[in-house]
Amino acid sequence: MVRTFAAIDVGSFELELGIYEITDKGNVRSVDQVKHMIALGKDTYNTGKISYRLVEEMCEVLQDFVRIMKEYQVKEYRAYATSAMREARNSQIVLEQLRVRTGIDVKIISNSEQRFISYKAIAAKDAEFQKNIQRGTAIVDVGFGSMQASLFDKDALVSTQNLPLGVLRLRELIAHEKLTQQGAQNLIAELIDNELVTYRKMYLKDREIKNLIAIGEPILSIHYKMAEGRRSEQITIQEFNRFYERLKGMTLAQTEDLFDVNEEYASLLFPTAAIYKRMLEITGAEFMWVPGIRMTDGMAAEYAEDKKLIRFNHSFENDIIVTSRNMAKRYKCYMPHIQNVEEAALKVFDSLKKYHGLGARERLLLQIAANLHSCGKFVTMRGSEECGYNMIMATEIIGLSHVEREIVANIVKYHQQKFRYNEVEVSAKPSKDSRLASTEDLSIVIAKLTAILRLANSMDRGHTGKLKDSRLNVKDGQLVIQTECAADVTLESISIADKGDFFEEIFGIRPVLRQKRRV
Repeated sequence: MVRTFAAIDVGSFELELGIYEITDKGNVRSVDQVKHMIALGKDTYNTGKISYRLVEEMCEVLQDFVRIMKEYQVKEYRAYATSAMREARNSQIVLEQLRVRTGIDVKIISNSEQRFISYKAIAAKDAEFQKNIQRGTAIVDVGFGSMQASLFDKDALVSTQNLPLGVLRLRELIAHEKLTQQGAQNLIAELIDNELVTYRKMYLKDREIKNLIAIGEPILSIHYKMAEGRRSEQITIQEFNRFYERLKGMTLAQTEDLFDVNEEYASLLFPTAAIYKRMLEITGAEFMWVPGIRMTDGMAAEYAEDKKLIRFNHSFENDIIVTSRNMAKRYKCYMPHIQNVEEAALKVFDSLKKYHGLGARERLLLQIAANLHSCGKFVTMRGSEECGYNMIMATEIIGLSHVEREIVANIVKYHQQKFRYNEVEVSAKPSKDSRLASTEDLSIVIAKLTAILRLANSMDRGHTGKLKDSRLNVKDGQLVIQTECAADVTLESISIADKGDFFEEIFGIRPVLRQKRRV
């Protein structure tokens, strides 16, 4: 059986439609790509909103996309909007106009979701992706609105950061200045260095980077010209530097001719090359891999994974967990306690499967919250829960939607504070394609996971792992925590009893600690 799927990317600089055929064996094949250049970002970054003229143009293009989708007999589609729509003050009005006039339901995705989708497109090139990330690797995703730099080491994601270095944003910053070509290039280089100097100090340090994976729409045009006449996706640093110097010496008109693009697009190519040039210099990477993937490729891979038509060898959930652990380390959390609470929380969650009605995605969010539950103490020891909430909301965790990040932040906030159902802040409901098992009343989901985290934290109240080897089972209306620990567990027993009221309120089950004395 072959499914025909459509992916629509409402980007900062262009609208793109990708038509894909996906087989039951997990083969994803691109059938057609249609692009229309439209500078949404130019409006957003200059005025803060999208003009009605561009809304009209978008509607016309999307109506054309609908016609193409019908020709291909597309049954399912996904349409995502990124930074330009995210930052526009009138985004909700625009999306409603698109839905009413074209029938296309466009979803605004967070930056972390956007980058995560791109990683899935790279991971679909399984053999090459796995080979590259075994050694120190930086994935540099330069888009029109921003840039994401992610560091891998031995198959694990160790950090990911978003920087305001999108090429359209850079161009708009200098658009109103009367500069010579050399002056514009110098100013762009200065703006790039200004952002990267802090990134280098905080995240690169002494980390060894061997490979740089370059993704994002702007690099595709540059790579196409560089690799003209050969199929290799690998570029040596020497090749890139030679091409960079050639591009640097070109006028805008010459760039238009070389790449066969209009003036608007040609003006973005030097900023693109300049960002990659500087990233190669500060990382010391030896090779550059341009896998040639687009946002729509990632959307097709995500859809295939959700429908269980494809399985990646790389564990993306592990990336999310490792990122949260690295965040805990950065905020000087006591990691032995963090590990004990994480293990205890998962034990409690798994023992209550018949009672909480939650799924694998909620289990992952609980795991992240356990890793970050004490991060607010980095700022203050009193009122740390509020600080923890704000720190999590200010930090993008790769692979989590904005709603999921709010769930984690609220769990951390209320694991010590009195839980008030009416005061739980979640800005929106999950979308229809959310992986959450329960999407109706998120305050109840947060309450359930908060109760579990409170109990897990109590199980390591002394921060010494006394109950590390405990066994849990539900019996006669009680969650029995059985331990053979020979040490004094009075502190843990008092804490479990203290947290038992809220736990019982949520699940109708009372947690009790039973210490089995060894003879």
